[in-house]
Amino acid sequence: MSTVTSATEIEAGPAGNLAIRVLGELAVARDGIEASLPQSRKTRALLAYLAVVPRPQRRERLCEMFWDIPDDPRGALRWSLSRLRQAVGNAFETTRDTVALRRDAVSLDYDRVRDALAADPATIETDELEAVADLFHGGFLDDLSLPRCPDFEAWRAALATEAELAHIRVRRTLVARLADQPARALAHARILEAMSPGDEELATEARDLADRSRRQALAPTSPGVPSPDPDLAGAPPQPHHLSQQIRYCTAPDGIRLAYATTGEGYPILKCANWMSDLQYDLDSSVWRHWIHELSQGNQLIRYDQRSNGLSDREVGDLSFEAQLSDLEAVADAARLDRFALLGISAGAALSVAYAVRRPDRVSHLILYGGRPRGWKYTGTPADRAQRAAMVLLIRAGWGQDNPAFRQLFTSLFIPDATPEQMDWYNELQRRTVSPDNAARLHEVSGEIQIADLLGKVTVPTLVLHSVGDALVPFDLGRELAIGIPGARFVSLDSRNHILLAGEPAFARFLYEIRRFVGH
Repeated sequence: MSTVTSATEIEAGPAGNLAIRVLGELAVARDGIEASLPQSRKTRALLAYLAVVPRPQRRERLCEMFWDIPDDPRGALRWSLSRLRQAVGNAFETTRDTVALRRDAVSLDYDRVRDALAADPATIETDELEAVADLFHGGFLDDLSLPRCPDFEAWRAALATEAELAHIRVRRTLVARLADQPARALAHARILEAMSPGDEELATEARDLADRSRRQALAPTSPGVPSPDPDLAGAPPQPHHLSQQIRYCTAPDGIRLAYATTGEGYPILKCANWMSDLQYDLDSSVWRHWIHELSQGNQLIRYDQRSNGLSDREVGDLSFEAQLSDLEAVADAARLDRFALLGISAGAALSVAYAVRRPDRVSHLILYGGRPRGWKYTGTPADRAQRAAMVLLIRAGWGQDNPAFRQLFTSLFIPDATPEQMDWYNELQRRTVSPDNAARLHEVSGEIQIADLLGKVTVPTLVLHSVGDALVPFDLGRELAIGIPGARFVSLDSRNHILLAGEPAFARFLYEIRRFVGH
C-alpha cells in the first residue's frame, strides 16, 4: 500500500530540510518557513528545473537552456546560483562542470505525486489519495512560462500536461469512491468542473452532489458523516433543542468571563473570537448550526470574549496576552485537563499561542479562517489604509440604528447569507460590543503576529480555510498550515468566513473535525 503524508507535511518538509512546490506557483519553505525567492524569472525557473530533474546538470547545458550567448551565460548562471543560495542555503552540490540540488535535503511535491501515482490510485487509501489531491495548488509551474527559452518551455509544457492528467485522474477516482459522501466528493467535483469549463456532464454531477450534500448537512445521526434526509433539502435551520449551562469565572486581572457548555462527550473548547453572545448565538441563524453540530457527541465549551456579550463590557486591557489568559481561565474553570481546541478567525492565533504554551492540555488543534499575521502586516498599502479607515468608521457609526455601517462587515463575514441572516448579524454587532471596544478589537486583530510560533506547535493540527474568504485571504490560511509541522490543510469551497447552514462546505468542515478529533 502506498503511503502519502499530509499536504502541509509535504509542503513544509521535515525540520531542517528544503521543501519546494512546483504544482502551482513556485514556492520554497526552508526549515518550515517560506523563503523569499529572487525576482528574476529565469533564476526561479533554474531552481525549479534543478529540483525536478534528479541528476546533476552540466553548466553548459543550463547556459544553453536559459541564456543567449551575448548575455555572458556563465556569468548569468553564477549570478543566479549566488542568489539562490541566499534563499535555499547549502542545498546545492556544484563542481567545475555540474550543478545539482542535494536530493537528501529536498522535499518536492511533484516527487510525492509521481511516487504515489506509480501505483494504481485504486490501491491507495482514500485519506492518502486526498492528501495527494491537496498538493495540486495549480498547474505545473503556473508562474514560470518562458517563451524565449524554448528548451525549458518545452520541458515545462510536457510536465504540465503530465501533471494535469494526474490531477484529473486523482480527482475522478475520489469523486467515484466518495459517491456516498457527497459533501466530501463535492470539493473534488468542483475542482474538476473548474478545470473543464463547459463540460455539462461534470456540471450535472457537481449539481447532484451539491443537492445531496444539502440534504445531509442538517440531519447528522452520528459523529460520522451526516446521513441523508430528503425532507430537509433546502430547509432553513431548525430551532435548537440544546440546553446550555452558563457560568462565570474570573480572569487574572479581575474581568468576569461568561462561558457555556452544551452536549456531552470529549471536550472541544472554542476560543473566543470577535462578536459573540452566548445566549443570542444559540438562537441565531448564523451560529446555531455550529453550536448544535459541534455538541453532537462532544461537550462544547464556548465563552464570550472580554468586552463582548455576557462577559464584562468595561475593559481596560484588550491585549493579545490578556485574551490568552482568558482562555486559560475558562479551561481551568471548566475543569478541562485535556481537550480539543478550536480557533476561529482571530481565535486561531490565540489558539496557536495557547497550544505552544500548554501542549500538555491541548490534544487536537483545529484552526479555521485564521492568519499568522494581522492586517497591519499583510496586503498592499492601500489595503492597510482601508482597514485603518474602518477603525474610524466603527467608532462613528457602529452603534447607530441604521445598520449601513455594520453591513460593511457583514458582507465580508457572510457574503452569501440570506437577508434574514444578514439582518441577524448586523444586529449581533450592535448589541454585542460597544463602538469603542469594536474599534479597539479591530486594531488588536491587526497587530497579530504569531508566525514565529508556528514551528513550535507540537500537537496534531487541522487547518481549514474557505477558498473565497473575503475577510482573511486563502493564502494566509495556507501560510498558517505550512508553518505548523505536520499540519493537515483542508480547503473549503465557500466564500463565507462564517460557514452557513446547508452549504456543502459546512458539511465538509464537520466531517474533517469529527475524523480528526475521533471522539
